[in-house]
Amino acid sequence: MSFSCIWEAGPKPIDGIWAPWWYKSVHNSTGFAPRRKYPRPFPFSFYDLLEQSLPFYNLLRRHVKQTSSLLKSPLPAPDLPVPENEKLLAWVGDEIVPRENAKVSVFDSIVQGGDGVWEGLRVNNGKIFKLEEHLDRMFDSAKALAFNNVTTRDEIKEAIFRTLNANGMFGNTHIRLTLTRGKKVTSGMSPAFNRYGCTLIVLPEWKPPVYDNLSGITLVTATTRRNSPNEILSSHEPAESGFFSSFQNLDSKIHHNNLLNNILAKVEGNNAEADDAIMLDKDGYVSETNATNIFLVKKGRVLTPHADYCLPGITRATVMELVVKEKFVLEERRISLSEFHTADEVWTTGTMGELSPVVKIDGRIVGNGKVGPVTRRLQNAYKKLTEESGVPIPTNGET
Repeated sequence: MSFSCIWEAGPKPIDGIWAPWWYKSVHNSTGFAPRRKYPRPFPFSFYDLLEQSLPFYNLLRRHVKQTSSLLKSPLPAPDLPVPENEKLLAWVGDEIVPRENAKVSVFDSIVQGGDGVWEGLRVNNGKIFKLEEHLDRMFDSAKALAFNNVTTRDEIKEAIFRTLNANGMFGNTHIRLTLTRGKKVTSGMSPAFNRYGCTLIVLPEWKPPVYDNLSGITLVTATTRRNSPNEILSSHEPAESGFFSSFQNLDSKIHHNNLLNNILAKVEGNNAEADDAIMLDKDGYVSETNATNIFLVKKGRVLTPHADYCLPGITRATVMELVVKEKFVLEERRISLSEFHTADEVWTTGTMGELSPVVKIDGRIVGNGKVGPVTRRLQNAYKKLTEESGVPIPTNGET
């Protein structure tokens, strides 16, 4: 024992002829040599093996303390708004996967160009509210964007039902339903590269309404204008030639994933520490907020902007029906910003927020600064409707 403790480094006469080979191979196997900055070319004859083994490698790598500086985020792990969502299952493509594995290909159109359509769905009491209406709009949007090989309605519904059952989500749940143009055979803009069919994503989360529907929210007006669907004719040659080229903006009635117009307005709202931002149309009239439709009450009349420059929301249509049902006068027209500043009541509508009272706009108190009676009455009517109606989620009937 004492002899081994004072063993000096280097070759010894008693080592034998095998020692150099032994020392060299052991040294190499430990990886003590300086690490290469860049990897060697991958032997693509092992590509199939790589695909099979990589999921297990990534599983192990998540438990390694030291990670590559290229992959490691400099930010601490954030707290989730709803901690229960740390462990959830999502549908991506044609399978249900855990949260950390819920990813699409880098060749998918949603990555290449934000090329997809989406819907927000609300789940209450084992039912999905307005599911058929949301699917109608999704298919309309996909058609408007000339999607091919679209997932069928029954396939989408089955994916939704399977994902909700797998998570045990039958209430207090929001679903982000996305349909992309699909994966491309090579990177590029052209839809001609999309030859795999559409990619379906079903992302359910435990999520209560995202706004304060009891005390109300605040809004500011953004400088970012809402997309206009107007077609502009521009002559590139003398008028007598009869040659005109037409240009058309991306119509806001298409529920697409290219949301930069809305996101820029939301940035302004965040900077002003407001809940959301009002967006005006090209003529300066109120269109909607960055995320919701908007209503006002003045002298007992309920007004909302035309859906010329905004998404005609499904929650908006539902609330408009409730306004009539509750015997209020409903008017749909162009509305200026000052009319919202001087309104008696204001609220916004959307799937994630439902019906949210607005108590301040651009620093101006709306009404008396509290949730108004018309707003409250319609909130109650809407809540009752969502609790009683919807498409039931089929289950195995097990308890």
